[in-house]
Amino acid sequence: MLLKETGLTAEDIKAKVNKYMIETYERFDFVAETAKDMYVRNEKGEAYLDFYAGIAVNSVGSCNPAVVEAVQEQAGQIMQTFNYPYTIPQALLAEKVCTATGMDKIFFQNSGAEANEAMIKMARKYGVEKYGPNKYNIVTAANSFHGRTFGAMSATGQPDNACQIGFGGMTPGFTYTEYNNLDAFKAACTENTAAIMIEPVQGEGGVNPGAPEFMKGLRRFCDENGILLLLDEVQTGWCRTGAVMSYMNYGIKPDIVSMAKAMGGGMPIGAICATKEAAKAFTPGSHGSTFGGHPVCCAAALAAVTELLDRDLAGNAKKMGGYFMSLLRTLPHVKEVRGQGLLVGVEFEDGLNSVEVKHACFDRKLLITAIGSNIIRMIPPLIVTKNDCKKAFEIIEAAVHEVYSANGLRKPTAA
Repeated sequence: MLLKETGLTAEDIKAKVNKYMIETYERFDFVAETAKDMYVRNEKGEAYLDFYAGIAVNSVGSCNPAVVEAVQEQAGQIMQTFNYPYTIPQALLAEKVCTATGMDKIFFQNSGAEANEAMIKMARKYGVEKYGPNKYNIVTAANSFHGRTFGAMSATGQPDNACQIGFGGMTPGFTYTEYNNLDAFKAACTENTAAIMIEPVQGEGGVNPGAPEFMKGLRRFCDENGILLLLDEVQTGWCRTGAVMSYMNYGIKPDIVSMAKAMGGGMPIGAICATKEAAKAFTPGSHGSTFGGHPVCCAAALAAVTELLDRDLAGNAKKMGGYFMSLLRTLPHVKEVRGQGLLVGVEFEDGLNSVEVKHACFDRKLLITAIGSNIIRMIPPLIVTKNDCKKAFEIIEAAVHEVYSANGLRKPTAA
């Protein structure tokens, strides 16, 4: 729906949102009216270079033609049904995902948080049924982020974060320990530990990739102690990190993995994939979803996953991620540039405020996000080119200079 078709102005739309919606977001001050490939356009037709991608969702580009066609075709055939009959998009997608990820079984959800809830439930039920009533503890990482539903936010290792404050006690059964510290994870596990749950790259925690020795060590430790390894690949999955799934970068395989975001090509869908052994925990009545495996969302996801694989967008993520990070390392007063593929973070020194950098980039028609007070994060569509990366870098560089100048700090110079 275009603004001109409504007879309203952009200010009218903003006023309606302010009046009727419960707001928990810091809004960008524009109406996102259309989007295509690497760009989002406002109501004036002005184009914003999108290095946000709907928070790692639009990996095949906004309004990818194959995804749009799949949605339109499926919506005219069967839009929704409960999960008792077989549906064609669901069956084809299940085969495609399990084959591409090397996993045995899949359960469809509607989002990343729901996928993580399902993963937590499966792991706890597996532990209790196989080992006894107290075997349900899950060890997660400090500074992790697993979602905003109650189980997922209880698994999130950020007790001082706004996502946990004010809701009373968290769901019991979770222990947090230091990310990338194998000894700390071993020490945190007890006879009641059913699983270890981590992100291969912490996204909201500051773009922190797992070290190879840490990831491989966790897999060995879990194998040796009858503990399930759960990987949250909601943000890292589906070619974002230079491999189909981030765990493939480490040469390991989880017992259960969650996914969402890029999987749907812009439509809401999530899933968990599991080994046959772990999947045994889910039996009729133990879990379910009215909309999970929605035919239109599955059709969109089938088209998106096909695009990701056939166009080798994992390869492009690896190549462009390396190029983009090499540019970002030339920025002034950078403490560290880190990431994996096209999940990229820049941590600044000298008090530079990342939120101010984000807004300065927005003013220059570049969409990025900030984490805390000193980290910016870039998660562009995986169709990004060298020219896109160079343009984004030039805008970020100008934004950094502006923020330093505005705050009366010494003018930064390239190292």
